[in-house]
Amino acid sequence: MTHPSRTGGQILVDALHVHGVEIAFGVPGESYLDVLDALHDSSIRFAINRQEGGAAFMAEAYGKLTGKPGICFVTRGPGATNASIGVHTAYQDSTPMILFIGQVGNDFVDREAFQEIDYRRMYGEMAKWVAQIDRADRIPEYIARAFQVATSGRPGPVVLALPEDMLVAKAEVADTRRYQPVQAAPAPSQIATLRTMLAEAKKPIVLLGGGSWNAQACADLATFAEANALPVGCTFRFQDLMDNAHPNYAGDVGIGINPKLAARVKDADLVIAIGPRLGEMTTGGYTLLDSPLPKQRLVHIHNDPEELGSVYQAELMIASGAPQACAMLAAMAPVDSGAWRHTVEEARADLAAWQAQPPIFQDGQAPLDLWQVVQDLQAALPSDTIITNGAGNYASWAHRFWRYGGMRTQLAPTNGAMGYAVPSGVAAKIVDPSRTVVTFAGDGEFMMTGQELATAVQYGAGVVILVFNNNMFGTIRMHQEKTYPGRVSGTTLHNPDFAALARAYGGHGEIVEKTADFAPALARAIEHANGKKLPALIELRYDGNLITPNATLDSMRKAAEAVKAAEG
Repeated sequence: MTHPSRTGGQILVDALHVHGVEIAFGVPGESYLDVLDALHDSSIRFAINRQEGGAAFMAEAYGKLTGKPGICFVTRGPGATNASIGVHTAYQDSTPMILFIGQVGNDFVDREAFQEIDYRRMYGEMAKWVAQIDRADRIPEYIARAFQVATSGRPGPVVLALPEDMLVAKAEVADTRRYQPVQAAPAPSQIATLRTMLAEAKKPIVLLGGGSWNAQACADLATFAEANALPVGCTFRFQDLMDNAHPNYAGDVGIGINPKLAARVKDADLVIAIGPRLGEMTTGGYTLLDSPLPKQRLVHIHNDPEELGSVYQAELMIASGAPQACAMLAAMAPVDSGAWRHTVEEARADLAAWQAQPPIFQDGQAPLDLWQVVQDLQAALPSDTIITNGAGNYASWAHRFWRYGGMRTQLAPTNGAMGYAVPSGVAAKIVDPSRTVVTFAGDGEFMMTGQELATAVQYGAGVVILVFNNNMFGTIRMHQEKTYPGRVSGTTLHNPDFAALARAYGGHGEIVEKTADFAPALARAIEHANGKKLPALIELRYDGNLITPNATLDSMRKAAEAVKAAEG
């Protein structure tokens, strides 16, 4: 049974309805006007962004937050290249996402027409699947496949190019069924083998990460960890896969890892990794686990069979989604954990010590204590608060000291993309306006996509944004001092008045330079965000010398100079 004749744009929007799409993010372009026209009479919300990078970040954040593909529309050429940062983020973060790109018409193709790019070549290594829909009657087929690919196995981004003439062509074609994500599950014999390995262990640890998780999978994992007295570490920027208040949570395994937790992973005789790729950031540059043969016995559970054995040759490799694996682990008969039961309390004690006030603030000399800022946030905000951040040393204040409340309370890019913080925070508040959303953004980070404050104002997204202003690209400056001490080059920033900028957009803005002033400012920001449903920004002006919780720029420079002097 077919529909009446419809344009390609209408067929596409109808297909999005079939697959349950409620919101799409994007920047309009003349290359997909027929889609915009079809959206006019649709119940699908089209959130207009100020730059395609912000739109793609918002779609990626939606995918992280909901587990459903984030939808993004951009125009050809410049729009597509701007959006590529969000696609790369979705790929490395295993986030379901579909990017639609308006394309030159088929009558102009392969002439290097205005803004023409071959997206199969451009996005080939950034997406799970890249295709171009050349016939309107095949739109439902392509859309169904896009949703299937984006959500099945290891989730990730799909890119579909939409030639302009195809979108205005008419066709009589039926809609498809709704997509059904597919994940593999462990064989019972594999769970039995895992149980035997666990029973033989003396110092086991569990590592969590990757895509395809849901609330039930997290609950099942907690059941498995409790029943077997297992310490659990969450890999880089997947800290919300276990409530950080849970007694089995041992900390995050990523950049700036607690040295005692790193030693615990290195000294383990069994590592059960559920979901993570075990990439560079998680393994400390492939040092926590030797590659390709780890010293520890390794069980690697991942939803992509091609990932298993690609870097680490685990003793037991299981192709499975996290929900399927965790359900079976929760049902597994517990083993005798007497040999390692004490390690759970030890790991928690190590974490508590690691999250105590750092020495750089203990003398009270710093006017603004960033550790206390996080304590004030923790005291004022509900446990299900969503924390978003992008790339930069400022993020360490969230990663190390904030206690994430469980899935899904963290939105952050594992690929280290700058500019993610603000768009993801705005998207989270648009998607779930009842929850508190707080964005951590560095000064350099904010200036890349801060214009999405206009999007927040337009859609009444009351996100609270903290701008960590130290007038520099802090991470690069840190590496600079470690390698080229005293030779500052290309890392100093001249910034605007961020609080005034927020007010110019229509939000609330103020500046905090002293510790005692933060809690009252936070209260005003929360009241504004919740009451007026508009963004509120607090600019934190602090000493750039306090570059990390562990060290100052001065100490790094002196250490590097001492090494160079010793080398002659």
